[in-house]
Amino acid sequence: MEITIISAQGLKKLSFFTHNLQPFIQLTTTPPGAHRSHVYTTTVDHEGGVNPTWGDKFDLSNIIDPSEFFYNKCSCIYLYLYTNRVLLGPRLLGWCGIPVADFVDGMASVGTVRWLSYRLRKKDGSKGHGVVNVMVKLDSSVFRKKGGSDVRWLPEVNVGRVAIGIPVRTLPVVNYIIYYKTIK
Repeated sequence: MEITIISAQGLKKLSFFTHNLQPFIQLTTTPPGAHRSHVYTTTVDHEGGVNPTWGDKFDLSNIIDPSEFFYNKCSCIYLYLYTNRVLLGPRLLGWCGIPVADFVDGMASVGTVRWLSYRLRKKDGSKGHGVVNVMVKLDSSVFRKKGGSDVRWLPEVNVGRVAIGIPVRTLPVVNYIIYYKTIK
């Protein structure tokens, strides 16, 4: 699996005294608050400010086991957006999780590419400032069984979709079962 960190938009400066953000992204499969292993880091964008661009590609095949990652609907790739500060070091601007359903949904063949955008979250998980844009491409190793060479399709992941609109009250469903017995 290959993921490309394309850009971010609408980031917020840390303070009035911050002249220019120097953002970079760390990519991992570890959720917030846990000890991170296998962390990939993009280059630092010194010129983009609140709308940085990277274009950095990462091959995740050595940290993701397809037989586990793609068959667990709770699996995610986490992106942590930081900015470099001269005196105090890096500071977290926001994070987002990319669920496995977003990779699998609609990917019918090897080499299919999806462009995805995610709103950043603050450290506590509340709504943050900005959006991260990524591109995901699945390769043939994702479609193979662990330890085998026979190809299989990814599972159908159905975690539901968010619908925006007016809530509708549903009526209770009553099922009646009628048994017929034939007499001989």
